[in-house]
Amino acid sequence: MNFERLQEFIEVFSQEKHGSSDYYKEEIFVKGNGHQKFAPLKYLMKKIEELETSAQLNKAGLVCDSFNLYDQDEFQEWYEYQFSRKLPRTLSKNITIYNLPDNKKIFDAIETVNKCFEVLREQHILLNNKNLPVQLGEWYAKTIFGLKQMKSSSQRGFDFYLNGKRVEIKVTWGDLSSPKGIKVRKSLVDLSDYCIVMYIARNLMVREICFLDSDFIMRKFSGKGHTVFLKDSDVGQYFFSSSSKHVDKVANSSALLKYGTPVFAMKIAEQFQ
Repeated sequence: MNFERLQEFIEVFSQEKHGSSDYYKEEIFVKGNGHQKFAPLKYLMKKIEELETSAQLNKAGLVCDSFNLYDQDEFQEWYEYQFSRKLPRTLSKNITIYNLPDNKKIFDAIETVNKCFEVLREQHILLNNKNLPVQLGEWYAKTIFGLKQMKSSSQRGFDFYLNGKRVEIKVTWGDLSSPKGIKVRKSLVDLSDYCIVMYIARNLMVREICFLDSDFIMRKFSGKGHTVFLKDSDVGQYFFSSSSKHVDKVANSSALLKYGTPVFAMKIAEQFQ
């Protein structure tokens, strides 16, 4: 397939509005080079004789994404401008967008990630098959609180201890917590003396820490089922940025400040001066 012709017709389509056409009903679009450049597949099939099915786009190296996984603002703004109408929610659920990935950038990123993973393995941060944010959060907790990490005899993975007392570490990754709360298994809390929740931001830095006594969790949050959900609204008062109750448990304050996000570090800095 001639990519130059494909890009040319996408460019042509995006240069003028099409509010009087029926293209607004289409569910398959192809993204061109640059910002807000798209065209319906049906239009491209009319203009490019050799393009007969969407399968040809896959064969040519294009990747399809659903609208819900795509940069929604860019496509939605383009759609509403081109067709002079709002993008219906019922239609958006079925929209697929084809785009040509930048393979050089992807290969370069994979190579960089592989090198980074090698460093993290050498530094004993990546130790098992858990995902990176979980293992990094556990390592942050181990470093900040001086935890002793031991191979678990009862299950896969590792157990953590603070002055001989077992610690359960729960790691959550993202700039915002789930409205449902952080999910913790009661059985693991019951087996531990402390529970440390490490809130890791999207940039993989510590955005918050919550240090709780396990018996407190069992008393306050015990109920039906095998899971405890720790909502921010319930445990927020025990966050390090709000409470100094467990500050004395910090063994390495420089690591806490070093690996914290700037906002988090500023909130807790006074406690360690």
